[in-house]
Amino acid sequence: MPDVEKKSVQHFIDGEFVDSADGATFESISPIDNEAVADVALGGAEDVDRAVRAARRAFEEGPWPRMSAAERGAILYRLADLLEANRDEVANWETLDTGKPIMASSTRDIQGTTERFRFFADYAKQSLDHGDHFDNLETNQSTIVVKEPVGVVGAIAPWNLPLPMMGWKLGPALAFGNTVVAKPSEDSPITTSLLAEMFAEAGLPDGVVNVVNGFGPASAGGAIVDHPGVDAITFTGSGTAGRAIMAAAAPTLKKVALELGGKSANIFFADADLSKAVPGSGMAIFGNSGQMCIACSRMFVQRPIYDQVVEMTAAVAEKLPIGDPRDPATVMGPVINTEAVERIQRYIEFSTEDGARLVAGGYKLDGEFAAGNFIKPTVFADATNDMRSCRDEIFGPVQHVIPFDTETEALKMANDCDYGLGGAVWTTDLGKANRVSRSMRTGFVWVNGYARHDDRAPFGGYKQSGIGREGGKYSEEFFTEQKGIEFTY
Repeated sequence: MPDVEKKSVQHFIDGEFVDSADGATFESISPIDNEAVADVALGGAEDVDRAVRAARRAFEEGPWPRMSAAERGAILYRLADLLEANRDEVANWETLDTGKPIMASSTRDIQGTTERFRFFADYAKQSLDHGDHFDNLETNQSTIVVKEPVGVVGAIAPWNLPLPMMGWKLGPALAFGNTVVAKPSEDSPITTSLLAEMFAEAGLPDGVVNVVNGFGPASAGGAIVDHPGVDAITFTGSGTAGRAIMAAAAPTLKKVALELGGKSANIFFADADLSKAVPGSGMAIFGNSGQMCIACSRMFVQRPIYDQVVEMTAAVAEKLPIGDPRDPATVMGPVINTEAVERIQRYIEFSTEDGARLVAGGYKLDGEFAAGNFIKPTVFADATNDMRSCRDEIFGPVQHVIPFDTETEALKMANDCDYGLGGAVWTTDLGKANRVSRSMRTGFVWVNGYARHDDRAPFGGYKQSGIGREGGKYSEEFFTEQKGIEFTY
């Protein structure tokens, strides 16, 4: 990696950056050229125990849970301000570590994270200042409902949106007075460490947020889930890891929120405005190199416009600027690692074997990009919903276009899926849009758009896409305990 000094990433425990207890490290590899960009402390059970004990001490003895929501909110606002002030450094490392385009790292990712901190700071103040109150005049009793923090939260974030997803977890957890042991993905640990550098300057007391780096079930992630001092786990990632977390959390009855995989349906009706729908749906699959749980990877197109949409979608894929994500003109960078390249190429082969017709892409870039993990945006036409590539989550820039005739047929195929996280409907008939979106068995549906999300709205999945909801009052329910106190006069 030219012009980049290899970074050292330590754990952040009880207000200090520290090495692993056993001195172990691992390398963080940039997908741009598969060169190491950081040496990272590799956490284990001893490091997690130290972090949990610090978080527990900060929760039981420290000022954070006892501050007013306004006081905590002021600190979250300062944290957001610091993140914005360090935008360039954070965005550059996010791009090097994940391969996402610098324009996304410096705008959407930074903005999304700061918005989460500020939103939940304001939301918690409003919510905690106005609790429920019930009077029973017949029995001369009055009941108030008190909302209290859960305690120590384990926050495990994914690699595809490392900074925004960590903010999505830290924002509400902290706003409602919890303390946290956070673990970023082993594939993208750097920006969470940069965020930790800002904690003390923002005013977070020592131990309120601790960061332990490492891997999953047999490493730091498993130790966080297993630890009896952790009260709740919020996790975003794969279904395999989610099921393991749910099982491991059962013996200690931890609260668990799991946002897992997806295989979202993208439904085009014949009356859709294709000038908006095709580019919009292109980014619904090719954005972030297709590495999003909400990626609309199954595209159902009504037959009168089918050939036109296939042609237009293939043109979007062929013209999409792909290349070095440090270039501001780049729209799509590499996928995260060589394992992802192998998985995506395997599903491209499956699609061809199963009879789909390749109309764009379908290969790994060579030449100047040969050292990296660059997959050309890929489109298959004439797919069927029972193909392997239309059943499994590929997590890459691969779109499958499937024809349909009737609304009933489209809904049946859209819902014939093990997942249910996101979805999209494109039509100028708002009555149809309302009818279809209500019938889709998925946690969130966009109509004539994609990927914008109001922080007050619930987000989460049906079926194998997870359990629980986050956002607004739904995050509040997870990150607080509700206590009733009854007074008799």
